[in-house]
Amino acid sequence: MDNKGSRDVIRSKRSAGKFIVATNELDSEKLSDEEALTAYKEQQYAERGFRFLKDPFFFANSMFLKNEGRIVAMVMVMGLALVVYSLAEKKLREALESENETIPDQKKKPTKKPTMRRVFQVFEGITLLYVGSKMVKVLNLRPIHGKIRALLGSEYEKMYCTCYG
Repeated sequence: MDNKGSRDVIRSKRSAGKFIVATNELDSEKLSDEEALTAYKEQQYAERGFRFLKDPFFFANSMFLKNEGRIVAMVMVMGLALVVYSLAEKKLREALESENETIPDQKKKPTKKPTMRRVFQVFEGITLLYVGSKMVKVLNLRPIHGKIRALLGSEYEKMYCTCYG
């Protein structure tokens, strides 16, 4: 490699991974640089979660609310949905890690860090069979559904129990 090429590599390494983190807290004793960076990275998790609200899968773009009170209420419901979404994802990931288990991702590769969006996709197609007003059977359950339910806990297993009576 010539001198110009090695200089380009050095310049690229120096510029890689740099970004600005801003805060209103100027007292470094109250908030160190490391704490600011950690807080910023934790914020990215929440920001990433909002992606699902914009996804066509969620149908948020099909809502039309004219009344300000209804808009505020919808934002609260969407925020609550994001909290539930994040907590379920965290619970499943912790269970996968503690049990040393995996579930298949979209490419059928094993993962210990699935998104809840992926889990929702796995559960698409499940049908509840009702006779009159009584639910009698859950249709289209596969072994992966049982595995995910067991990892999430007994409360979740009850939701899709095939033994209603």
